Amino acid sequence: MSAITVTSENFQDVVMNSDKPVLLDFWAPWCGPCRMVGPVIDEIAGERSDITVGKVNVDEQVALAQQFRVMTIPTLMVIKNGQVVHQSAGARPKAQILELL
Repeated sequence: MSAITVTSENFQDVVMNSDKPVLLDFWAPWCGPCRMVGPVIDEIAGERSDITVGKVNVDEQVALAQQFRVMTIPTLMVIKNGQVVHQSAGARPKAQILELL
């Protein structure tokens, strides 16, 4: 499974109503560190069926970025039962991303 593109339209279903923890990657196509983390996020999405992995393009989903007060990208968040339980800003290696889960 690949990462899901999360938008304002599908946010409630994909993230808030998920029965699994959700790893969200807030990113933008022009962001160098985001382009480094992106393939790792996709890899995790393919390996872990016990979580939902989503990507939020902050240029296209400004309201979601504002809602979560994303000031730096990439920002990774783990959301369980509708609550942010872990948050990390900046590029991270795969092992550190997995530790967030």
